[in-house]
Amino acid sequence: MNIWGIITVVSSVVVTILILIQVRGAGLGAGLGGSGSSEMNTVRRGSDRTIFQMTIIFSIAFGLAILLGVILA
Repeated sequence: MNIWGIITVVSSVVVTILILIQVRGAGLGAGLGGSGSSEMNTVRRGSDRTIFQMTIIFSIAFGLAILLGVILA
């Protein structure tokens, strides 16, 4: 496995965890199809905003790792 494969796997796991952490409402069950309140008009503050920004950064890293892995392979 080359460096792009490792970066792809790590970034995909991190993105998955960050997305599950962002779930609002009744906890992890709400993000997996359970009931929970969904408020669309909320402002991200503090750690919620940091997690959101980290999700964007790792998603971009994931996409770039896939593209570079395909191009360089």
